[in-house]
Amino acid sequence: MTYPTDTVVILGLGWIGGSLARALRRSGFSRRFIGYGHREASLRRGVELGVIDEYTLDLDAAIARADILVICTPTLTAATMLEQILPRLGARAGGPVITDVASVKGNLRDTAIATAGSMPPQLVLGHPIAGSEHSGVEASNVDLFLHHRVILTPVEGNDPAAVEVVRAMWASTGAEVLDMTVDRHDAVLAATSHLPHMLAYTLVDALASAAASEDMFRCAAGGFRDFTRIASSDPVMWRDIALANKSALLNAIDLFSEHLAQLRVAVQAGNADQLMNTFSRAKRARDEFAALLAERSGSKTP
Repeated sequence: MTYPTDTVVILGLGWIGGSLARALRRSGFSRRFIGYGHREASLRRGVELGVIDEYTLDLDAAIARADILVICTPTLTAATMLEQILPRLGARAGGPVITDVASVKGNLRDTAIATAGSMPPQLVLGHPIAGSEHSGVEASNVDLFLHHRVILTPVEGNDPAAVEVVRAMWASTGAEVLDMTVDRHDAVLAATSHLPHMLAYTLVDALASAAASEDMFRCAAGGFRDFTRIASSDPVMWRDIALANKSALLNAIDLFSEHLAQLRVAVQAGNADQLMNTFSRAKRARDEFAALLAERSGSKTP
C-alpha cells in the first residue's frame, strides 16, 4: 500500500510539533501543515509565524484532512488522543498514517490495542531524542532534529509501508532514525532521560528546602547550573512521563540508589581506592560517550 504525504496535521502545536513542521516544510517532504488543538491563541500564532498554514479546532476535520497525523501532546494526553482518534477512523482504508513524539511508548501501545482490539496497521510509534527546557511554538527550531536520533518502535501488526513513511519523514529532517522494541525503548529512556530529570528536580527541591538555600544557590558554580538546567523543564510533562513509564523508571531509580548507597559507604569509610575506582570508571565511560557524540555530530570538541 502507498500512503500520501502531502498534508501533515500536528495535534498539539508546541515546540516539538512546530519544529517538525518547519523542518518538513524546508525539506519538501510535505506541502501543507495544519494544526489542531484547544489553545486557539497558540494555533493562531503558529499561522502568524508561518509554522502551519491553517488550523482547526475540530478533531474530525483534522483526521479527515490528514495524510500524516502527528500526536505532539504530553505523554498521558497522547494516550487520550489515541482513544479519541482510533474509533473515528471507521472504514477509511489506508490512512492517515499516525505517529507521535511521546517519551514513553508502552502506554501508547497498550492504549491502542485496548481501543482498537489490535495494533492499527498505520499507527507507528516514535520518539525524537531532542530534549530542551523550552516549550511553545515560538521556540520551534527548523534545525532541532539535525544530528539527533529518532527511535521508532514498530510492532507486530504495523504495515511496513506505514513504518517506512514515518522513517522517511524523520530522515528528511536530518535525524538519524533507528528501531527498538517498545520495552527496550522505555527502559533505555528511563535510564538516560527520565532518571536524570528526576535527579535534577529532586536535587533542586532538596537544596531549596535547606536552611542555607539562599547561600547555596548564590555560590553555585557552573557544574550545578549545567546539571540542574533540566529542572526548568515543564513539570506537567515530566509528571506524566514518570507516571506513564513507572515500572522502567523505578528500575532505573533502584539501580542508581544502589550505586549512591555504595558511594556513601565509601565516603563514610574514607575508602579512597573505592572512590577513585568509581570516579575513574565514570570518567572513562563519559569520555567514550562524548567521543561518540562528537563523531556523530562532526564536532571536534565533545
